[in-house]
Amino acid sequence: MKLSRRTLIAGAAAMALPMPAFAREADSLASLGAAKGIRFGSTVGKNNFADPRYRALNAAQCALVVPENEMKWAATRPDAEHFDFTGADRIVDWATANGMGVRGHTLLWHSEHWMPEWVSKHDYGANPKAEAERLLTQHVSTVAGRYAPRVDSFDVVNEAVDSETGELRETALSQRLGAIETLDIAFHTARQAAPKAQLVYNDYMGWRSDEGVHRDGVLRLLEEFRKRGTPVDALGVQSHLGSKYSDTPTGLGALDETAWRRFLDEVTGMGFDLLITEMDIHDNPLPGAIGPRDAEVAAHAKAYLDLMLSYRQIDTVMCWGLSDRYSWLNGLRPRPDGLPKRPCPYDADFRAKPFHDAIAAAFAAAPVRRKA
Repeated sequence: MKLSRRTLIAGAAAMALPMPAFAREADSLASLGAAKGIRFGSTVGKNNFADPRYRALNAAQCALVVPENEMKWAATRPDAEHFDFTGADRIVDWATANGMGVRGHTLLWHSEHWMPEWVSKHDYGANPKAEAERLLTQHVSTVAGRYAPRVDSFDVVNEAVDSETGELRETALSQRLGAIETLDIAFHTARQAAPKAQLVYNDYMGWRSDEGVHRDGVLRLLEEFRKRGTPVDALGVQSHLGSKYSDTPTGLGALDETAWRRFLDEVTGMGFDLLITEMDIHDNPLPGAIGPRDAEVAAHAKAYLDLMLSYRQIDTVMCWGLSDRYSWLNGLRPRPDGLPKRPCPYDADFRAKPFHDAIAAAFAAAPVRRKA
């Protein structure tokens, strides 16, 4: 499906004029998902949000959006004393005006590499534990409280499990509070600030055979959450698919569907819901020719979505970008042959690709979601 001229014109004006959800075309991914009780969406952010064509594509195809970076600590917290919501407010206001929901991402990216430098250099004083807890609770309560009226699902904690060891990562905060205690405080604070929102633990474990250590670590964390009574409602499965960023010609990785289903069964068996939060496909190991590459990406996406959507606990499917033009993978994980990557449902010129058709087909085949 190509983005029609009518849609482009309507979407280009979307910054000023509301576009209620019912105005979207009947064959949009949002509409196809909604027919099965599934919310479809994608990410928008600083680089792509400035492009009216990209805003138009999202307004036409998505039921909800998530800010790519604008709600993270690095964007909202320039220092220990101040908050800056300029970028996040702009996206949330635009989405609300255009009849779209918003997911919040993320109240705590539990990785030292992705936290602002000031957090590690901060003077935690004579009682470092109390000061670390103050910083954390102040941040989570301020951000979650600000957006709770319009955000119904927050990635409270992101990527707390080291994918190589399966153990919890350490940050400047957890060095003072303890790792599991830090996560616990974040979720309890989020529940107080946003009592009606879905609270999500978000991570990138997946269905490849080389991801067992990561899966096991996430499962242990979820079990610990249940034991501690931590208010976690769901597991966000990022779904950055591909062969672990390998540049060797090994296709999209060896899969272990049995282990993956076992993992999902254990997660849902503990009462957690599931979300697909950041789907795209790392295509470095695939052939350069566009036709064969797109076909393999689409087949991989369809197989993955068919498996995932067989779980009625999933009612949200988010891509991490709709257009190849703005995919983070092109900048951070370029192809060794220098060709542009094609990890998203639409190409760099906003034309629908086989990946788009795979999502549509998976929605058509999915069972209707359970009712709340």
